[in-house]
Amino acid sequence: MSRFIDTIVAMSAKSPNGLTTGEPHEPVRRTWAEIHRKARAGAAELVAGGLQPGDSVAILAADVAQVAHTVQSVWLAGGSTTMLHEPGHRANPAAWQAATLQALRTVHADLVLLGRPYESFAEVLRAHGFAARAIDETERPGAGEAFVPVEVGEDAPALLQLTSGSTAEPKAVRVTHGNVMANLEDFSAARGFGRPDDVMVSWVPMFHDMGLVGCFLGSLTTGMEYVAITPAEFLGYPGLWQELMHKYRGTMTAAPNFSYVLMARQLAATEPGSLDLSCVRIMGNGGEPIDPDAMHRLMAAGAPFGLAPETLACVYGAAENGVLITITPEGERMVVDVVDAAALEKNRRAVPAAADAAPGEVRRFPLLGYVLPSVSARIVGDKGEVLGEREVGTIQLRGASVAAAYSTEAGIVPATDADGWLDMGDEGYFVGDRLVVCGRRKDIIIVGGRNIFPTDIERAATGADGVRAGNVIAVRVAADGVGGIEKESFAVLVESRQHDDPAAAERIRDAVAARVLSDVGVRPARVLVLPPATLPKTSSGKLRRAAARDLL
Repeated sequence: MSRFIDTIVAMSAKSPNGLTTGEPHEPVRRTWAEIHRKARAGAAELVAGGLQPGDSVAILAADVAQVAHTVQSVWLAGGSTTMLHEPGHRANPAAWQAATLQALRTVHADLVLLGRPYESFAEVLRAHGFAARAIDETERPGAGEAFVPVEVGEDAPALLQLTSGSTAEPKAVRVTHGNVMANLEDFSAARGFGRPDDVMVSWVPMFHDMGLVGCFLGSLTTGMEYVAITPAEFLGYPGLWQELMHKYRGTMTAAPNFSYVLMARQLAATEPGSLDLSCVRIMGNGGEPIDPDAMHRLMAAGAPFGLAPETLACVYGAAENGVLITITPEGERMVVDVVDAAALEKNRRAVPAAADAAPGEVRRFPLLGYVLPSVSARIVGDKGEVLGEREVGTIQLRGASVAAAYSTEAGIVPATDADGWLDMGDEGYFVGDRLVVCGRRKDIIIVGGRNIFPTDIERAATGADGVRAGNVIAVRVAADGVGGIEKESFAVLVESRQHDDPAAAERIRDAVAARVLSDVGVRPARVLVLPPATLPKTSSGKLRRAAARDLL
């Protein structure tokens, strides 16, 4: 039996802790033992229904408690799981359905399990040739009392994790039992998961590797208490997140940068003394570019509530490594590397900036900690040569936790080269043993021989009056002559509540262009002022830069 399954079985038997869902209206707590008993019953039903070892099972459900036992059922029955993306409140139903069917073809789904509120989707799935069952059909009390988990090895797939890459060639990361357990052991040991008083509080969805592996499995495999709300509950009222940390004495959480921006706003508007966040010891920030200035604002806003600066852990992660790749040491505050913009963008070197450099002459990146023990990381140049400290290039990974393959509609394809190295598609550099990530290679905007990362443009544009903070996207614009654009450039798309006032919109366009020129040294070819809720986002609220190009 894999160590992953052994750990789940053992921890479910001995831990008194469990999972709380349903906040803020109807909180319900279930112990890990209760959830595991239901998982065994579900596994017995799946095997009786014909599920074979190695079968690919996709799951679509909104109820975290339902997902918690269903994923275990699939693993105990010898299958691999794929968490399907739920539609966001702004999703086009037809587009979401098409994307879901494509995802099922990508993972070659043998079965789709449907939970609340998606049971009615079964008819559509069957019409397209996919077997589908309601999760409720597998929930038969007592069915798993004599069930023995199906034997699986370390190389068997545990997760086929959908990526957010190109829609032209969708793929899913093939994460094995050995991969996921190596990563869980790495980060759990590095930050001491599972201490007697530990409580994880999360809103990150289970279809995201941060939610599924980092928060859920990080809690389950260490026997930690876990409080989970859905993205819809969080986005509907962002203040609920910190209120639950206060209520349950949460010690850990993890989320992408934008949600900490929302937390800072909420705390700034909260009555001092109404929350006690001194219990929090880890707030992992990853999954998207980290804005150091926004994190400084968060720490300032959180100080009156006992939130210590040392709680913030800026990290680098990816589904190709389970979830986490780097982690910052406990007790260490965020460290920001301030580098010379010209050396970075023209010479691809992260040279420390002069102390008296103007704001537009520097770029600021948080150090993302050290690489976890099961991973080796290196930076390589355009010709594959290994680069030295502070030389900017492509990040590559190799190790026990690194996935070796992707699942595609055409079949399984290698993720690594002949020597086991995985190209992450991210640009970065090392400062000593600490990793810095500059941005996605495919998103780099090349203007006048400079390699500009869109996050620098977006942060500058956010400072313009009238722009909705956190609702800005910079995208590359091809030199096709359309709209008078004769050479490679970029556009900036911003949301504003003043979008329908022509004079105000014009002022915002001018202000954005001026701010970007001042801070980054380049002028956008176009600035679009859009209504609120226009920029494309994932169902967990993250901006989708590639999809935003369709708005041009």
